[in-house]
Amino acid sequence: MDLDESVTNHLSDITTRCALLAASLVASLACNFGGAQTSPAQPLTESMPAKPTQDYLVYVVCESADRIVLVRFGPGGAKIESETRTGLMPTDINGPHGIAVSPDKQYFYVSEGHGRPDGSVWKYQAGSNTLIKYTGLGLFPATTDITPDGNFIYVANANFHGDMVPSSISVVATDQMIEVKRITTCTMPHGSRITHDGTKHYSACMMDDMLVEIDTRKFAVSRYFMLGQGKEMGMIGAPGAHGMAGHKNLACTPTWAQPSNDGSMVYVACNQTSDIVAVKTDSWTMSKRFPAGSGVYNLAMTKDGRLVATNKRGQSVSIFDPLSGKELARIPTKRKVVHGAVITPDDRYAFISVEGVGSEPGTVEVIDLGSMKTVATLDVPTQAAGIDFWKVEPSKQ
Repeated sequence: MDLDESVTNHLSDITTRCALLAASLVASLACNFGGAQTSPAQPLTESMPAKPTQDYLVYVVCESADRIVLVRFGPGGAKIESETRTGLMPTDINGPHGIAVSPDKQYFYVSEGHGRPDGSVWKYQAGSNTLIKYTGLGLFPATTDITPDGNFIYVANANFHGDMVPSSISVVATDQMIEVKRITTCTMPHGSRITHDGTKHYSACMMDDMLVEIDTRKFAVSRYFMLGQGKEMGMIGAPGAHGMAGHKNLACTPTWAQPSNDGSMVYVACNQTSDIVAVKTDSWTMSKRFPAGSGVYNLAMTKDGRLVATNKRGQSVSIFDPLSGKELARIPTKRKVVHGAVITPDDRYAFISVEGVGSEPGTVEVIDLGSMKTVATLDVPTQAAGIDFWKVEPSKQ
């Protein structure tokens, strides 16, 4: 090989190496700034949650409209399946506030806040919405829950508009609709919830900053827990005079008590301070207190242990990992005054009731718990309040 040919080959090799180096540099820059593109840039789009393949049916009561509304949500979206008027008084607002569907899905029970003077609770046939029977209770019956065997409902007589005096939890036998016990607890009880094993009932005392535990086998208060920040303390027995002096210096204003799936913890929504208190049921001590949305109000728990919280003043819904206290998502709602929450049995959706303001319609909003995004919004009559899940069935679409 002569000198000229050697030089030519050497230059060619340098040129090739430079080209490879340039290509490598371009590729590296492309990786650092979003990846190499072999076609024109496309706008980024978020994948939409998959549509449901079956229909979910949920009951909601509308407090200012005296209506019980059955909502159907499926592949075609959300719609009103039926509307039923409820209440004795034809010219006054009866104020349906709480609702509980029986475990066998045959019946549902609605608490009516208003009366002359007392409220009541009503038993209906699910599906046909046929009234079976009603019975009178205390002053402004509100939140309602049912035992796992379906034999008793527990209704918090919240007495929202009465004097600041101790009120009660009514225990009603569902077969004959007879009030078998009225258990005095504290001032303005709310957030009636029963553990999965049916042995304990929990409610929050809005005007006493207390969580109260009822032993359902004895129909009696077993313990209470003081919730004021810096004053957290578990006590044995019924509150008595000691517990019921708290409404003068409120530091929590609890509105809901949600037992964990295994009953080892109770989560209490402090509406005034916008935080959640976790109480351990074995030691009856506070586990933690963690921040929540503005005016956290009602709570519900998924089977996988996430905590769904409605933020009454915050116009939003929060989803928490309650073990760490971390807020996983905060989802805005269409209207203000967010009220109740219920989770579908498959953990796929949360149904949220929103009261609205003044003459605005109420709203039922459906949140996909996988994507943690709202997938449907439906207007219902005014002041949507208590909400409970009925059943799943094959889609009509």
